[in-house]
Amino acid sequence: MTKLRIKHFVSTTTLAITTLLALASFSNLVNATIVQIQTSKGDIEVNLFDVTTPKTVGNFLSYIDDNAYDDTIVHRSITGFITQSGGFKFNAEDVIIEVTEKPTVVNEPIYSNVRGTIAMAKLGGNPNSATSQWFINLADNSANLDSQNGGFTVFGQVTEAGMLVMDSIAALPTKYFGGAFTDTPVEDTALNRTRENTVVIDSIAITDTAVDSAANLELELNTQNSSTSAGSAGIPFLLLLVLILQPGRRFTRFA
Repeated sequence: MTKLRIKHFVSTTTLAITTLLALASFSNLVNATIVQIQTSKGDIEVNLFDVTTPKTVGNFLSYIDDNAYDDTIVHRSITGFITQSGGFKFNAEDVIIEVTEKPTVVNEPIYSNVRGTIAMAKLGGNPNSATSQWFINLADNSANLDSQNGGFTVFGQVTEAGMLVMDSIAALPTKYFGGAFTDTPVEDTALNRTRENTVVIDSIAITDTAVDSAANLELELNTQNSSTSAGSAGIPFLLLLVLILQPGRRFTRFA
């Protein structure tokens, strides 16, 4: 009986170690395509997490491939909170129209909404309702956004230089134009919602397609969301185990 128990223990342990090593082989499970958000206020470089949030990154890249984010406007900016875009754009006649939305993407709330992360916006009360709109966290919003509405999916991280550009956008005055344009950053609040008076994203370009371009990033996991949405069940726990096994890996916030 003792031999059987030992054999079972060895077999189970071997399987667990093999599984963890296989997971660890995914380039530290923190991988990224690098994109550059080219705005009228400067360029913002972002590392996308291809492996750990594949559905969200795939959705985001599909809009980039279609040039859907060209000439989009930063329509919402709240100091000390977030800056949001991806929903509205200028057409050829400089009239603001809605970005054509694709099917919704499943929620992947693996990482924490700390400063410098990019996440998907979605409808209230529906965790799996993200389409084209995204936002960048200007501060540590983990206490609210990691658990609200199933948790908001963080799918990339902005570089320090990119956050300087984001802070300059957040420093602009805002104006209410009605509808979704409640806090639109503008150069002059006395003027209307024109291309010259708003923050425009000229384009989003892919600058590095290597999925291991962010292997050395130190990310903070979302530990507040206990739900397991489709496609992400159990992933945070497995990530934690893998990261524990990797020497030198620390959980730190983007500062």
